[in-house]
Amino acid sequence: MRTSKLPGLHTGLLAKAAGLALAAGAVCAMLPGCVKKRAASDTLYLYNWTYYLPDSILDKFCAEYNVKAVYDQYASNEEMYAKIKAGGSGYDIVFPSSDFIEMMQKQNMLAKIDHSKLANLSNIDPRIVEQAQWDTGLDYFVPYHYGAATISVNTSRIPQFDSSWKTWKIFERPEFKGKMTMLDDMRLVIGGALMSLGYSPNSTNETEINTACDIINTKWKPNLMRFDAEAFGKGYANEDFWIVHGYFEGIKEEIAGNARLAAKTVVFIPEEGAPAQLEGMCILKDAAHPELAHKFIDFFLRPEIYAEFTDYFSFPATVNVPSRALKKEPAFIPVDEFMEKTSLDYDVGESIQYYNDVWFNIIRIGG
Repeated sequence: MRTSKLPGLHTGLLAKAAGLALAAGAVCAMLPGCVKKRAASDTLYLYNWTYYLPDSILDKFCAEYNVKAVYDQYASNEEMYAKIKAGGSGYDIVFPSSDFIEMMQKQNMLAKIDHSKLANLSNIDPRIVEQAQWDTGLDYFVPYHYGAATISVNTSRIPQFDSSWKTWKIFERPEFKGKMTMLDDMRLVIGGALMSLGYSPNSTNETEINTACDIINTKWKPNLMRFDAEAFGKGYANEDFWIVHGYFEGIKEEIAGNARLAAKTVVFIPEEGAPAQLEGMCILKDAAHPELAHKFIDFFLRPEIYAEFTDYFSFPATVNVPSRALKKEPAFIPVDEFMEKTSLDYDVGESIQYYNDVWFNIIRIGG
């Protein structure tokens, strides 16, 4: 599941996150197919989002290449960025969101991708490449997943739900006060409010941003239990929350054993559109195992592997074109509809400080 609170306002929090990460050390997930002891040169170190890579895929990679993988997880771009910036990395591949990829590239934190080692690079949808305006040559990242936070509704609790509710205005319904949550994510929440008004989620116009924040403060927030980037899936699974703005993979993971709730869950992207994020596979500049990192990236781009990845999470196969014909599970939304209804988040430059300031007021006032 993905969250993203961009650096700028929260430099103190970034420093704290870095300190905590260094103090806690690396918490490694040693997967079943990757536990045989090998030389360090045969170990790939990955740092990825929580809930964001099926064990089966790493098992297959380790078995095929006769290597070991150490897989650590993070809950936010900030956690990942702070840990690496503080020097506590040791990782070969990280999976930042588009705005952080752009920032890390500018800060010379990423190694250049060797296209000659990626036979499957041509499988990537050109529409995805076109959106990566900061790096259309894919010189410093390879697309991993193009996704967006969606809205999930428990229709067993809200039987009157119909298609006319599939807008951002669903959070304006006072009858569900205390039963709704939105992500604790500055760009995605403010971006959603901007798009509900017909503006770009990357707007740098302060009047537009202020208008969007007024909607959040006066129409959405009064009905929310909280802004929640970590426990929304569990809360939805427990039926504490009936309407949740969050990443569907996190919700799916939590309701996997509840067939009744799964059958009664409707997932949608608001009609006005939603901000999207493009996660990429990036090789760190100081990666100790760049050859093995390239092998993993190319392995992941195989159509059958990418189909397995998207089937596991019920994702649309947004990135990998030939994988779409190999999918065995239906996606929660068709690829073309997903692409039409979403707009990618970009680095908004110096305007990030303004976003930080207004977001601080949103989460502080009455929060």
